Amino acid sequence: MNTALKAYPFDFKKRSGRPRAGAPQEFHPVVIVGGGVAGLTAALALARQGVKTVVIEADDTVCYGSRAICISRRSLEIYDRLGVAAPLLAVGLPWTGGRSYYHDREVLHFTMPHDENQKLPPMVNMQQYYLEEALAQACEEAAETIDLRWNSRVTAVLSNDEHGALLQVESGTDRYRIQADWVVAADGGRSFMRESLGLQLKGTAYEGRYVVADIELETDLPTERLAWFDPPSNPGSTILMHKQPDNVWRIDYQLQEGEDPDEAVKPENVLPRVKAHLDMIGQTGEWSPLWITIYRANALTLDRYVHGSVLFAGDAAHLVPIFGVRGANSAIDDIDNMTWKLAAVVHGKADRRLLDSYSEERVFAAHENLKSGMKSTEFMAPPTFAFKLMREAVLSLAGDTPGVRSLINPRQTSAISYTDSSLNAVDSEDASFRSGPPAGTVLPNAPIVWHAPQRSPLDGHLCDHVSPGRFLILHFDAGHGTPSDLIGAHAELQRQGIDADMLRVVRDATAASQGACLMDPTGAAFRLYDADAGATYLVRPDGHVAGRWRAPRAAAITQAVQRILHPSR
Repeated sequence: MNTALKAYPFDFKKRSGRPRAGAPQEFHPVVIVGGGVAGLTAALALARQGVKTVVIEADDTVCYGSRAICISRRSLEIYDRLGVAAPLLAVGLPWTGGRSYYHDREVLHFTMPHDENQKLPPMVNMQQYYLEEALAQACEEAAETIDLRWNSRVTAVLSNDEHGALLQVESGTDRYRIQADWVVAADGGRSFMRESLGLQLKGTAYEGRYVVADIELETDLPTERLAWFDPPSNPGSTILMHKQPDNVWRIDYQLQEGEDPDEAVKPENVLPRVKAHLDMIGQTGEWSPLWITIYRANALTLDRYVHGSVLFAGDAAHLVPIFGVRGANSAIDDIDNMTWKLAAVVHGKADRRLLDSYSEERVFAAHENLKSGMKSTEFMAPPTFAFKLMREAVLSLAGDTPGVRSLINPRQTSAISYTDSSLNAVDSEDASFRSGPPAGTVLPNAPIVWHAPQRSPLDGHLCDHVSPGRFLILHFDAGHGTPSDLIGAHAELQRQGIDADMLRVVRDATAASQGACLMDPTGAAFRLYDADAGATYLVRPDGHVAGRWRAPRAAAITQAVQRILHPSR
């Protein structure tokens, strides 16, 4: 149940798709069902790799109401590669940590990992409609590649197998069919595509419910995650607060056992509880309610994300508890993992079996997210008396016992490492490194300076050079130049039609004068990658390390890439 009150201070533009030619049946290589965060991100990522898509979206505007509000650094890195990070950073509110209170006493002040090597903040707050608007505008600017059809819906899946899928679509009185080689099902938690294929999410549905209220409140409170356990204003409840753009605040509070959820979301019952909380924390100025809804934590996932020619992503594939902000962020990571693989298959550069690794890696990621989300949920909304007793003991001790404070930590989302992925190079020399990112992990960032002949040096960051759809060979030059084997490996990949870049990382300007390279003026990159003796990293198009070597042979690089693109049965 949702209750809209005063309008949000945002322009929700009504949209319509391009007029259709009117043919009773169309063909498209890729159809995306759902134009929310996952669907729009997928369309944009595929467009950046030269894949045309049709997006079918039931609404005629971006989402309304309080949905995802926290965008992680990992998601921002993905959007930076897609060219849409700037508008998100322009409107989003960055933050690095938060505070938790028991009654009215602070028991935890946490900070997320952040240092001078980072280009982007660990988290930014913004309403989901801002994110969707930025994505929609970027998709509309790519109209030659993305056919975004608003006010349209899939009404039937008429066939689906490894040769493609046939969809029935309606838009007003217009009814037609689309034959697609591939379908991305990104149609949300109540996925019609999932239901049509007879698939069910599996896992745990928690009984604890939270009321979500957005209010407009002008205040100088900082942007951080705030939590109160059993506060004097709402005894027995848990309350969360997050600041958003436009003086909008998201307030979540737990319902008491036995409360009627239909009654609980009525404004006459919600507003007094919100006021009591604001009064308790000294916020006595005027405020206005914008939105009220109710939420129940679910920890559910499909067993597989690839069914015939349909690829599931986001809430259509899994439902993750809100605690730790893994919902939209895991959907964005799904799409980042899927789209480079799908583009390679569509372009004929990879076997369709590569998409099995999408399911393998992202189902693993879902279970990792669910484990962390369930731990947070069991603390935030204890499901049994034993959990309640444990929580009360932890909160009572936390103020004076630092050792137990970690149990209160909300376990914010972080990049998942595919350490056991079938795509990792079988001969990756992880054991020979003391530190640095092993195969399967996300490339860490570091400040660098781009040097190229007859061009001015450009300050930037190492991850700026991860490009959609392209592998990256990253060689740390310890003073001996680029090995001929690496030059040969890069040339061989190009000869095979594989998109790959090779970059040399050097320590000083003398080495930089020997050709295009990345200079590491602070030594941060060499330290992060344990590359003092020279090292080479092979990086996938999604920024995950495929393998690393101290002194690789050309065959090690080329075989690793071929094994990724053409996995054995």
